[in-house]
Amino acid sequence: MIIGFIGFGKVSGTLFNLIKSENITCLTSLEERSDKTIENIQNSDIEVLDSIKEVAVKSDILIVATSPKSAVKIAEEYGKYCRGIYLDLNNISPDTTFEINKHVDNLVDGAIIGKIDSKNPILYISGEKADDLLFLNEYVNIKKISDNVGDVAILKMLRSIYTKSVSTLLIESSEIAHKYSLEEEFFDILSLTEGDDFKEKSLSRINNTLNNSKRKSEELEEIINYFEDSDLTMVKAAHKKLSRYPL
Repeated sequence: MIIGFIGFGKVSGTLFNLIKSENITCLTSLEERSDKTIENIQNSDIEVLDSIKEVAVKSDILIVATSPKSAVKIAEEYGKYCRGIYLDLNNISPDTTFEINKHVDNLVDGAIIGKIDSKNPILYISGEKADDLLFLNEYVNIKKISDNVGDVAILKMLRSIYTKSVSTLLIESSEIAHKYSLEEEFFDILSLTEGDDFKEKSLSRINNTLNNSKRKSEELEEIINYFEDSDLTMVKAAHKKLSRYPL
């Protein structure tokens, strides 16, 4: 079994570490990758090929985890070379997923639900070929939603509506609390109702959101475009807020 990765950030890096075994060969390429991604690859023991095309051709399963805005471009350029399963893990809308489906065979729509670096992340999948990935339960928790490409994409977006809006509200509240030198007290009073580990989880959520604000802003833009007929007051406010940050 050969599993290839296009993109090698936290998602791909975590999956690689979970699934690597004597029975699985993992591949990737440095081609067209950012300096940070190249560093991630070089710090791992994954096999590196000369080109992304070569990775796509050789893979029984091709895992794509790059960014929402590059998802279709990657599918257009390399999907035609993949004869195995094309597993897209980008946080994209169903419309984008259906567009990708035009360019690849055997698409499976996927998402890591929960903290990616937790001990037991859950990989949600949907698509006609989703059953062919259930063997990965040996390495990572797999939950098949349906045979319909796009169902996981909808669930991802619904989850993002909640998590990113809450994260943005936490950022805004903590910034005001900091302004009045009441940040410690702010988290203390919330912990009374939200639980003892609320502060730790909140600070982690705030840091993650700020460190990935550009990507999260792109994901919110996908949500706004897809659910354009719905009331998205909170989502639009979160998008406006995150768009102000430089990362």
